[in-house]
Amino acid sequence: MTYKTASVFFPVMSRIYFEGKTFKDENYAEKGLPAGEYENCRFTGCNFSNAGLSQCRFLECVFSDCDFSMTILKDTAFQEVKFKNCKLLGLHFEDCNPFLLSFEFQGCLLNFSSFYRLKIKNTRFETCKLEEAEFVETDLSGAVFKDCDLRGTVFDGAILEQADFRTAVHFVIEPEKNRIGRAKFSVHNVGGLLTKYNIIIE
Repeated sequence: MTYKTASVFFPVMSRIYFEGKTFKDENYAEKGLPAGEYENCRFTGCNFSNAGLSQCRFLECVFSDCDFSMTILKDTAFQEVKFKNCKLLGLHFEDCNPFLLSFEFQGCLLNFSSFYRLKIKNTRFETCKLEEAEFVETDLSGAVFKDCDLRGTVFDGAILEQADFRTAVHFVIEPEKNRIGRAKFSVHNVGGLLTKYNIIIE
C-alpha cells in the first residue's frame, strides 16, 4: 500500500493518493470518501449512497457489492474500472470526467441511470438490469449487453453500431432514431426493433 499526497494530479490543492489498498464495509454515505487518487484499489461492500465523489479519480479499481444509489458523480474519473454486483440506481454518469472514461459492469443494478452523450465505446454490461436507464445520444459502438434486462430503457440518437444485443431482453430500439449498422440481434429478440409497428411475430 502506498499513501502520499498527489498534487501532481490535482494542482489546485493537495490530495491523497492510495495504491493497491482494500476498503471493506466502509460507510461513505455518512463520512464521505476523501477526494484523491485511487489506483488498483478494491472496494468491497462499501456504501456510497447519496455521497459525493467529486474530484476522485479511480484507475483500474474494482468495486464489488457496493451501493452507489443516487451517488453524485460530478467530475468523478473512472478509468478502466470494474463494477461487480453493485447497486447503481439513478446515477448521472454524464457528470463524470469524460477523459479516458471507461468501465464495465457485471451483475449490477443500473435502473434509472443516465449515460447522456457519453462516448463509451466497447463498454461491457453483463447480467445487468438497466430498467428505464437512458442512452440518449450515447456512443455505444461495439458495446455488449450480455444477458441484460433493458425493460423501459431509452435509446434515442444513440450510436449502436456493432453493439451486441443477442442475449438482451425487453429492449425497444427504433432503427429510425438510432444508428444500428452491423449491430447484433438474435431471432428471439429481433422483435424489439419492430415494437412501434404493432405487428405480430411468430
